[in-house]
Amino acid sequence: MNTFNEVKERNMPRLEQFVPIVERVHGGSHPEFHAVRRVFDAIREKINGVGGERPDLDDEFKELREITDHYAIPADVCETYEAVYNMLAELDKAYQD
Repeated sequence: MNTFNEVKERNMPRLEQFVPIVERVHGGSHPEFHAVRRVFDAIREKINGVGGERPDLDDEFKELREITDHYAIPADVCETYEAVYNMLAELDKAYQD
């Protein structure tokens, strides 16, 4: 089982790179991704704001699950979009454990 900090360290750098790209490429056909970007930015700010402490991300992950229908990957998206949802789901699961 991966801890939240392990998953965060592994996924956040790639998420910070991929989320803006996916929003730019897919935001027109998947407007819900704009909300994913907004919530991801809030998660990143909270993580950066607490240093090594565990941030309170319950509301953000709840909202992400609602926006993404529990990280269901749309059929018409690229591998990077899929990777973003998979990394967010992994981060959410590690946070809940």
